[in-house]
Amino acid sequence: MGQIQQAYLSLGSNLGNRYLTLQKALFSIQKKAGKVTAVSSIYENPAIGFEGDDFLNACIIVETEKSATELLSILLQVEKDFGRERSDQDSYQSRTLDIDIILFGNEIITTEELVVPHPRMVNRNFVLKPLADISPQFYHPVLNKDIRNLLQQCKDRSNLKKTSLKLYKSRLELFSKLQFIAIEGNIGAGKTTLSKMISKDFNAKLVLERFADNPFLPKFYGDQSRYAFPLEMSFLADRYQQFTDDTSQFDLFKNFMVSDYDIFKSLIFAKITLQDDEFSLYRKVFNFMYQEVKKPEIYLYLYQNTERLLANIKKRGRDYEQNIDVSYLEKINRGYLDFIKGHPNQNSMILDLSELDFVNNPADYETVLERLESSIISLFI
Repeated sequence: MGQIQQAYLSLGSNLGNRYLTLQKALFSIQKKAGKVTAVSSIYENPAIGFEGDDFLNACIIVETEKSATELLSILLQVEKDFGRERSDQDSYQSRTLDIDIILFGNEIITTEELVVPHPRMVNRNFVLKPLADISPQFYHPVLNKDIRNLLQQCKDRSNLKKTSLKLYKSRLELFSKLQFIAIEGNIGAGKTTLSKMISKDFNAKLVLERFADNPFLPKFYGDQSRYAFPLEMSFLADRYQQFTDDTSQFDLFKNFMVSDYDIFKSLIFAKITLQDDEFSLYRKVFNFMYQEVKKPEIYLYLYQNTERLLANIKKRGRDYEQNIDVSYLEKINRGYLDFIKGHPNQNSMILDLSELDFVNNPADYETVLERLESSIISLFI
């Protein structure tokens, strides 16, 4: 194991979704370089030395076992991953992402590829101010002045504004800012499995739909027209009781709640299975109950193609599900998509799992988390 060193990095962006880029870049640095131990506030400032949109800038501290040269290589790749291609004139151009090594412990490094401490840091207010947020008393190893003094002496008087945005040190910290995620999907889409995985990995209270003991469900699959109304009313009563009980009692030892269903699914399924007069009555009861239940901050819909759904249903081996009609699954999918389309103000995301296996492939699970991460970040912009 190599010696752990503290690297002080400056992050900036003035193209695209600047905040999203900075946050996802931070997570990428943590994954590839080391633990992020401190994060500054985010500042906005005009482009300096060229005409361009305003930058968002921040500084972070990373504990790393990498050498400075190894760290530089990692950071250049992170920049490239976010669409940055460095060139000789790059210092005077807009960029999706800019990452600089400002300090590397107390080391003094001078090579063709890297100079540390960064030679222009003392002239950059947008570097010194966020750096002072996280390490005001750190002494510059060449100038023998701490960051506070360097900031006071800095002649850069460009308009630097502190924003209300916040960078999170880890994905766990980001997820913990939530209260409630609902994961929905068709029969056999994998919503319960994904809910359990997220609950375990992010210390979330798990809210699972209880339906296996519903006495009307096996009968419904045998004779839908006869048992549709009692089934849907039974589901609604059970879901309402359980959902209000589980979501109204926050667990102090958990970071947030994740559920494998949202109570609105009751209306989606009822519209498919009930006759018009039955549905009209059902909807009146539902609307009264729906006003009282907690709404999710993130509504994640897992889309699976019909072939994958049927394979998953067969694999889990519930006898009463084995003869589900393909058209029924397609109607359910359309019902969910219509619901999402009809609620544009809800923070919904559709995740196509047709080519993903998040259960058996860690890379696919990471893809799911990255998509969910982006949706969560958007809540705080």
